[in-house]
Amino acid sequence: MRRDDAPSLRAPAPAGPGAVARVSGTITDPGTIIPPATAMGLGALLAAVADRHPGRIAFVDQASKPAWCGRPAIAWTFAAAREIVARLAEGLSLLRLPPRSPVGLCMAGMAEAHLALLAIEQAGHVPCLLPVTWDEDRLLQAVEAAQILAVPTQGVLGTERPAETLCRVAMRYFPLRFVAAFGPHVPDGVLSLDQVVLDHRGDAGALGTGPAAGLVTFALPGGQAGPAGPLPEPEGAPVPMRREAEALTAAAAGCLVPLRAEPGERILSLLPPSDLKGLATGLTAALLAGATLECHPVFEASALSAALDQPVPTHLIAPAWMEAGFSRTSVPGRLRTLVYVHRAPCRLSTRLPGRTGVVDAVAFDETALLCGRRDAQDVSLVLAAPERAAPAPERAASAPERAAPAPERSGLIQIRRDPDGRLSFRGPACEARMLRRGITVDENPDGWTTTRFRASLFAGVATAITEA
Repeated sequence: MRRDDAPSLRAPAPAGPGAVARVSGTITDPGTIIPPATAMGLGALLAAVADRHPGRIAFVDQASKPAWCGRPAIAWTFAAAREIVARLAEGLSLLRLPPRSPVGLCMAGMAEAHLALLAIEQAGHVPCLLPVTWDEDRLLQAVEAAQILAVPTQGVLGTERPAETLCRVAMRYFPLRFVAAFGPHVPDGVLSLDQVVLDHRGDAGALGTGPAAGLVTFALPGGQAGPAGPLPEPEGAPVPMRREAEALTAAAAGCLVPLRAEPGERILSLLPPSDLKGLATGLTAALLAGATLECHPVFEASALSAALDQPVPTHLIAPAWMEAGFSRTSVPGRLRTLVYVHRAPCRLSTRLPGRTGVVDAVAFDETALLCGRRDAQDVSLVLAAPERAAPAPERAASAPERAAPAPERSGLIQIRRDPDGRLSFRGPACEARMLRRGITVDENPDGWTTTRFRASLFAGVATAITEA
């Protein structure tokens, strides 16, 4: 949907295969090194892998995808993904948006969502991740807060019609000029991204060569630690948080240290790719490690079981509330690593002890993501005694390092417990700033970001994270 005469979109057809890399002290595959560049983004990681391993699989769709979205399930190689990203970026560039414009992305975790995110970055804009599960009012709040000018989305998600919802949001917020969607059921006036892919041929060789503009995710203040089960989203208005490309890379690198994913292995994520915890443990981690990413936006036990039967070393990313259920199945034994992702505030005392190959990741709003293996550097021990957190790159020389090292800081993430008990974070992995009417606000001149959380301690371990 558009507010003015959008330029017409036209040109040629698709490509073939995919790969992995190592980035200026950041990872991918041994032997592939990208020289340091300004604000290197996800496109540079994808391009580095595609150069070295064009036939490697980059993205795999959930097998049941046609049932809930009306689109075929596809496995994309790194080379094919690079070609499609270039085509989408070319189409977006013809919208004539000002450079570094905020462009929303409202999609479930499928291959098209990853490709669209990379295309927004390649077109020189700032991706703003909008959860596809949000209702119209909350989407409107987020679009207004980030001053979003365009939104790629999808036509169908089960019984929902995200593109139609975004059209209604555009009618309520005039600066939102363009809505584009992957079909089927693309409403009249909405740009068809399938047609953009068919009609355009971008410069795949230029992917990732320019500076990346960073991205915006949305924090939801409020919420409480509840019983086992999916937690309801907090009621507060979305707060846009701006993060530079290097900070996202550093956050993902901090996850890869305990995750230990290797090139060619698979990261299978049950998290939506619409916030820091979903993006850092999913798309960004996969591109850094040179691993295949498979997302399951709709949880189906049979689909997950079939996916786990594939003979590929697999690292599963799952919400923490699923731990009790998984413990009664054979799932943990079929995995190389199982990552349980917690959203603060949360309880840590309900975790099952004595599990090897299990990683906990705790998200503190959109500020920081703290990860640790239960058999070493457990998050409950680190939160109780922050001095336990040795600098990640020094602890694992072969693990990914931060993209733009700050000489005065020793690690990816540092933790401090303030006199009032609140937790503060500093380091390349947690450099995020609030966005107010298009302007980033630096409220932490000393580099420390104080959160609204404190750790509850018992016998030298953190048993819960509560609001201060």
